[in-house]
Amino acid sequence: MKKISQVLNWLSSLKIAILLFLLIAASCALGTFIPQQESDQFYFEKFNNNPLLGLINGNILILFELNHIYTSFWFLFLLIWLGLALAVCSFRRQLPILKTALNWIDYKSPRQIAKLSIAQTIQTNDPTKSLEKLSIYLKKRGWNVKEKDGRFAARKGVIGRLGPILIHLGMILLMIGATFGSLNGKTIERFLAPGRSIDLLNNNKEKGLTIKLKNFQIERDPQGRAEQYRSIVKVTDLNGNYEEKEISVNYPLRYKGLTLYQADWSLAAITIQFDNSPKLQIPIESIPDLGEQVWGAIIPTQKNGQEQVLLTVSSELGPVTIYDNDGTRLTSLGINNEAEVKGTLIKIISIIPSSGLLLKSDPGVPLVYTSFAIILIGGSLSIVSTNKIWVLHEKEKSLIYIGGLSNRNLSGLSKELPKFIDLLNN
Repeated sequence: MKKISQVLNWLSSLKIAILLFLLIAASCALGTFIPQQESDQFYFEKFNNNPLLGLINGNILILFELNHIYTSFWFLFLLIWLGLALAVCSFRRQLPILKTALNWIDYKSPRQIAKLSIAQTIQTNDPTKSLEKLSIYLKKRGWNVKEKDGRFAARKGVIGRLGPILIHLGMILLMIGATFGSLNGKTIERFLAPGRSIDLLNNNKEKGLTIKLKNFQIERDPQGRAEQYRSIVKVTDLNGNYEEKEISVNYPLRYKGLTLYQADWSLAAITIQFDNSPKLQIPIESIPDLGEQVWGAIIPTQKNGQEQVLLTVSSELGPVTIYDNDGTRLTSLGINNEAEVKGTLIKIISIIPSSGLLLKSDPGVPLVYTSFAIILIGGSLSIVSTNKIWVLHEKEKSLIYIGGLSNRNLSGLSKELPKFIDLLNN
C-alpha cells in the first residue's frame, strides 16, 4: 500500500506534470516543422541526403513515427500519462482541499482564533448585539454565515476552490477530444470544377453527404498574383437538407461535423474549338517540369490523331501557349482568340479553374470546444479568493475575538477587518 501511495505521489507531482507539458509542447513544435502524413518515399528523398539536425534521416524518422506525430504511439502515451497525472492530482490534492473548504470549522476558544493569519480582540459593552450586527452585515454582502451560541463562522468565495479541479477536468477532456479526433478524424483534399460534385461515404460505406461546387472565383492583385479564392459550395445530406455558403481562406463551412476549407486552386480544363467543330473541353494537368503553376495537355490538330501540339497555361485568365512536339513555340492565344496551327483553326473558348477544397471530419471537436469552456470557467473561478472569518465572545470579560484566513487575498481581507471591528464597537 505504501508503494502504491509513493507511485501516486510521484505520478501527480508538479515536476512530472511540467516535464510532460514540455515534452508535448516540443513534440507539437516538431510536428509543425516536419511535414506530416506524407508517403515514405517523400521522407526518404527529403531527409536521407539531408538528415534533420544532421542525425535523423528518413528511416529513423519513420521508425520513430515522426511522420505522423499526433497519432504516434509515444505521443498518445504522453497525453494519456498527463491526463492520468492530472486526474490523480485532482483526486489526491484538489478534492481534499475542496472538501476542507466546504467543512465548517468551529473555533470555540480565543486561543484558536489567535493563531489565525489575522486576529483582533475588541472590548465591547454588548457582545451579543455586536455579533448580531456583524452577522447581518456579512450576510448582506454575500457571506455565508453559520451561527452558534456566542460565536459564528463566515465564509465567502468557496466556489473558487472548484477552479483548479475544473481546469484539470478541462485539460483531460481536451486531450481525450484531441486523441479521439486524431484517431478517428479524416482529412480529404479534392479539386472541383464549377458544377461538379463529390459524394462522401458514411461509416457504413454508404452515400452520406454530397458536396457541389456552384461557383469559384480567384481574386488577383494588379500583378496577377492570386490573393484570395472564393467558392460557393452546397452540402446536401440524404434527407435533402442542405447548407449553401461562400467559403474563402480562413472562412470555412461547418455542417454536421464536417468542415470545408478553401485550401488551394488549380486549373481543370480548356474549352477549345477546332475549325467549325463543337466546343470540346480538354482536361489539363499540372506540369511541374515547366514551372510551379503550369498546366497543360497534348492534343492532336488533325482528325487522324497526327500533328500533336502541347497546350500550356498558368492562369484562368490566359493566355494559352501552344508548342510543337519539338518544343518550338508556335503561338499564344488569349480567351476568345483564334489562330491557325498546323493547318487547323484553333479557338480558345474558356479556361476552367478548379477549387481546392480541404474536407476535414473531426469527431473530437465538440469535446475540445467543451473542454475550452470548462478551462475558461475554471480559470475564472481560480482567481476568486476564499475568505473565512470566525467571531466569538466571552461574556465574563465583554471581549470579542475575531480572526480570519484567505487562500490568496489576505491583504484584501485585512483591509476589510477594520470595517468589521467598527461594527463590533458601535
